[in-house]
Amino acid sequence: MNMQTHPGVQPPPPPNRLEEMRLPIVMMRDILLKTMFRKNLDLVGDIAEAICLPRAVTQELVDLARSQKLIEATGTLHANSGGEMGFQLTDAGKARALDALSQSEYFGAMPVPLDVYSEQVGRQSIRNIQITREQLTSAMGHLVLPPSLLDHLGPAVSAGRSILMYGPPGNGKSSISNGIRDAMGDKIYVPRAIEYAGQVITVYDPIVHSAAEVEVDDPGSLRRRRTFDTRYVRCERPTVITGGELSLSMLDLVYNPTARTYQAPLQLKSTGGIFIVDDLGRQKEPPQSLVNRWIVPLEESKDILALQSGEKFEVPFDTLVIFSTNFHPNEIFDKAALRRIFFKIKIDGPSQADFLKIFALVARKKGVPLDEATLVHLIKSKYPTINNVYANYQPVFLIDQMIAICEFEGIPCQMSPDLIDRAWANMFVKDEEIVK
Repeated sequence: MNMQTHPGVQPPPPPNRLEEMRLPIVMMRDILLKTMFRKNLDLVGDIAEAICLPRAVTQELVDLARSQKLIEATGTLHANSGGEMGFQLTDAGKARALDALSQSEYFGAMPVPLDVYSEQVGRQSIRNIQITREQLTSAMGHLVLPPSLLDHLGPAVSAGRSILMYGPPGNGKSSISNGIRDAMGDKIYVPRAIEYAGQVITVYDPIVHSAAEVEVDDPGSLRRRRTFDTRYVRCERPTVITGGELSLSMLDLVYNPTARTYQAPLQLKSTGGIFIVDDLGRQKEPPQSLVNRWIVPLEESKDILALQSGEKFEVPFDTLVIFSTNFHPNEIFDKAALRRIFFKIKIDGPSQADFLKIFALVARKKGVPLDEATLVHLIKSKYPTINNVYANYQPVFLIDQMIAICEFEGIPCQMSPDLIDRAWANMFVKDEEIVK
């Protein structure tokens, strides 16, 4: 279900002529030669599909290489391809392809120039999204949240800036982050690769980006339905989730010395979507250092990356950053860092009433009949031993434990004070000295 309230994202228009590409002509020619060489292609329709360009633009590129005696017609018409003329690399073309491969192994989809990509980022900015209370409530439907929490979350998400969620563990900070992602509901266009200063940076990553189904373009068809530049992949808004493994080096360009190409860092892959830093405070680097790395991007909507040569350049930063921590913000940040995080939202444990509501919902979902004596025992006898501190994870934990015990004992799924006692014993580890 598409839940967006704004018009659909404007797609990147396909180029009509070679001169519209805004890429170095030698770079485009070399990618054409490398792709023909590596994929053994000889038909313009197949080449167009491989380099993700319209057929007319691909033909221009083939004609250019022919004029330079790097490609020649085979003189063979392929009957099964509508009588299409075949092409092959000349000896000079093969030599040039091998030389180009020694400089960069990149072939396939023609990259998108960084400045052209920046224009598309503006067309599909996460800050263009306006999320309603209904959309957020619907996306969080599986969670029992106090209305006041949505009062804070809604404006934070619609602003598309940065959010710090803090509070005791086990209260759904990660689930809320995922719910925010689900509330967005629309599609954006992610480039397969971008180009800066003659360098190729791959961006599209099947692990991060969920490609939406698109109509397959038939390069051989006269009535083509190519509605956008296929150097991009139409995707769900991306979500990158990192936890204790996050390090500052993961936010830098990744250079592959063998292929001599770059891979986009995590925050560039998350452009137009959400970057979640879970468990802030559990990383090797101090939280202050991690947040300092985000200060320029968060304030200026641009990030600064560096090539192997040391040359620095700007890329768009259009990402909703969600920091999630079990620490109090004052423990891990100074005031300057806190000021730069736009929204600070405390995620507390549920009240007793909400805890019982969650407990009943989970029991019904898992097919365990509610028992009043068990609930009274839980509230009156068990929770006072932990100062009546309720957490959202506890109903699922206790009910799953009781189900496991019932299955082991060979009795129907049920709850009882005795089963609660046994489940409770597994939720907390007793403090005791272990004799080694």
